[in-house]
Amino acid sequence: MAKLHMSEMEQVAARHPEIFARSFWSRLRTPLVVLAAVLYGLYCWWFFAVGTVLHNANWSLAGTYLADWVSYEVRPEFRMASDGTMQIRYPRYSPLGDNPNPDWLIATRETVTRTVELPAAAVSAQPTVKKSATSFMAPGAALGGSATEAAPSAEAKTVTRTEEVVTRAEVLMGRSTRIEVLPGNVVVQHGDETLHVAMDGKTVSADSDPLPQWATQKRPGEKIVISFGLAGWAEIEADEVSIRKRFLGWANFIFDTQSPFFGKPAADVFSLIAWGERIDPSRSNLSLAWNNILYNHEWQHLDVWTKLLQTIVMAFVGTVLATLVAFPLAFVAARNITRNWISNQLTKRLFDFLRSVDMLIWALFFTRAFGPGPLAGMSAIFFTDTGTLGKLYSEALENIDDKQREGVKSVGAPNVAVQRFGVVPQVLPVFASQALYFWESNTRSATIIGAVGAGGIGLKLWEAMATNSDWENVASMVVLILIVVFVFDGISNALRSRLMGRSR
Repeated sequence: MAKLHMSEMEQVAARHPEIFARSFWSRLRTPLVVLAAVLYGLYCWWFFAVGTVLHNANWSLAGTYLADWVSYEVRPEFRMASDGTMQIRYPRYSPLGDNPNPDWLIATRETVTRTVELPAAAVSAQPTVKKSATSFMAPGAALGGSATEAAPSAEAKTVTRTEEVVTRAEVLMGRSTRIEVLPGNVVVQHGDETLHVAMDGKTVSADSDPLPQWATQKRPGEKIVISFGLAGWAEIEADEVSIRKRFLGWANFIFDTQSPFFGKPAADVFSLIAWGERIDPSRSNLSLAWNNILYNHEWQHLDVWTKLLQTIVMAFVGTVLATLVAFPLAFVAARNITRNWISNQLTKRLFDFLRSVDMLIWALFFTRAFGPGPLAGMSAIFFTDTGTLGKLYSEALENIDDKQREGVKSVGAPNVAVQRFGVVPQVLPVFASQALYFWESNTRSATIIGAVGAGGIGLKLWEAMATNSDWENVASMVVLILIVVFVFDGISNALRSRLMGRSR
């Protein structure tokens, strides 16, 4: 094909300008498309109230959640007593162990002797039975009298106790941040600002109005929440002060506080495992350490890994079953393979029905039918992927080259041989590639459907999120899911490239 030179093009345009003249609508096409996109974006902004949502969003709370993913909190609580003393308590499973004594909490302690009056016990009258030497019945029973006598009621008692109490405590939240806790009074120093808070057992009041930017109180007299960013936060209530001091890292990820290896340096743990004396006479230190890791009650590694394996199996089995069922049905749905309009339409409508219902909805349905567990998840993946793969397979069959099939048919081969040697070689790499992609995708989807009770790590992930405090556990499971997805993505890409005859 000969090409015109630029000068020749200009000569043609000069002689026939109507050929190169653009119509009115063709000149406005691009500006109209851009204008329509802008108007649609403005409509979406108004309809979904994006501006209001962004303005009212609690960005500090979002930052706190993100910080919780890569950190842990130590949560001492200061409870006020009526006699002007305090007690420090930690949660049952504190990251510091059973007897925490952190260096960032300085407490002044005293030993006091108290006389406590115990209220009268509400003890019901207990029947006392007088036995007879001649009968197992109580005297008077045969005469219609009462066989019981009321026990005397309990009286109030006074008990003297010796207890260790806290009279003052100071919590160091950072270089320029500290919280001093006294009975009925809290002093917070953050940078150059100082806040005094009074507690009378019923209300909380501050000496500053308005409060500093880092302190909030919804209504007068209610608790005051103090936020220090990544360092942590605190709540001051009428009779209690709760501290949340944050540290980077995942506490007790290897050994929990109940393990004999807890708190030991890595070198000491290695030496104990390699040549130290047995901690448990019934097993080696290596076996004990591995058992402590698997059954870490704070991180539950064995349970998490088992649920992750369930997720992988759910995705694999569901995809394999869907591929096996969609493969023959696709031949029925393809119009150039099965010359029957009714069979084509019934099969295609079945595919439409299976894929039109989202996998999450199928998971809810099968969870109600089979109960929570991986069977519901596998069934949801099987149903959804059967419809989607069936549609893709049938469309691929309808687009094959008929020359290869006609060539096999011309030698007198039966219909089964025609499909086997004339059709399958053309579509098999495509079918396998699509099945591998769905296997990789279902590994991610199985996590989502697991959150509704369909088994797998998704359910474990949802349980950790529901606590609203174990975000470091959520982060660890998300990391595991990402690793699995990355590995499966690499395997799937390698297999697809091999099937399609391409090198990576």
